[in-house]
Amino acid sequence: MKHGRSYSLVILGLLAGISTLAQKKIIVSVTGKNDFISIQAAINSLSDSSDQPRIIYIKEGFYREKLFIEKNNIILEGEDRDKTIITQDIARDEWRCDHPDDWGVATMNVNGNDITLQNLTIANDYGFNVKENRIIHCAADTITHIKTIPNTGHQMALRTIKATRLKAIHCHFRAYAGDTVSPWNTVNGMFYFKDCLMEGGVDFYCPRGWAWAENCQFIANTGPASIWHDGSGNADEKTVLKNCSFDGYNGFKLGRYHRDAQFYLVGCRFSKNMADSDIYLVPTTNTIRWGRRVYYSDCHRVAGDDYSWYANNLPTGVNEKDITVDWLFRNKWHPQGIEQALKNKTD
Repeated sequence: MKHGRSYSLVILGLLAGISTLAQKKIIVSVTGKNDFISIQAAINSLSDSSDQPRIIYIKEGFYREKLFIEKNNIILEGEDRDKTIITQDIARDEWRCDHPDDWGVATMNVNGNDITLQNLTIANDYGFNVKENRIIHCAADTITHIKTIPNTGHQMALRTIKATRLKAIHCHFRAYAGDTVSPWNTVNGMFYFKDCLMEGGVDFYCPRGWAWAENCQFIANTGPASIWHDGSGNADEKTVLKNCSFDGYNGFKLGRYHRDAQFYLVGCRFSKNMADSDIYLVPTTNTIRWGRRVYYSDCHRVAGDDYSWYANNLPTGVNEKDITVDWLFRNKWHPQGIEQALKNKTD
């Protein structure tokens, strides 16, 4: 009886996969020759949710849009990562002068679950295009009503609110300054990045909750740290970076944290430009309940001698082979696709 039920589950899973693949794609093109000229209009055309992913295929072009995604189960697929570009110029410091929160602070603002991004460049180009500090009227400043907006302040390309199960494959997230990729959810946030390029300033990859990055390239343009993590919501929350590479300006630093965090760097490669500085705790009034949890395995500098601080130090009972997507997400989510999900059921 158990075998029969297992086979039924497999068949249902395969049928679901076939149904997904057979779905009609909504096509967006700046030429206006397809279903929509605007990505946001395509998103707005969908129902709030669906049992199957809705595919929005985005043709090559510059899409100068600020996107708001409040619906579930959507795939945004670009035609070519380097030629399908969604871009805005947004300084978070300026946005918060007239808005009470961060909803709308990024080029792509996500408050929906089960969102997949593929073959896209998502850019906040404020710091690249605005070279000088700007002085603006700022309603949030109740004393002077004036604020200086530097080109090195936070510039988010991706910002999530309560979203979970967000996946990005072969995407380029670009900003000049900090918090480029900000998937934030310490309650149940699960985030997966593979074959992505990320660049920015301080904390330009800064997940909260559970996050997996594999074969990703990180480039520091400026700032005192590249990666960051907030795992304060649950002692099990981790950021795992596997087979990733790090480069940047001469003397760039790897990472830091202000709250409880848990880093695993496995098989990572560091350029000769990286400073001899371990991931560090910023002086803070936050209570660090679970101590320092920064772990390395098989990480090396591409040129020059290795630094001692990233010598192998995995915690007792954890081996490199144990550090998998299923281990991180505790089998609650299988972002690698239906094949992996079926494999897990039959192993």
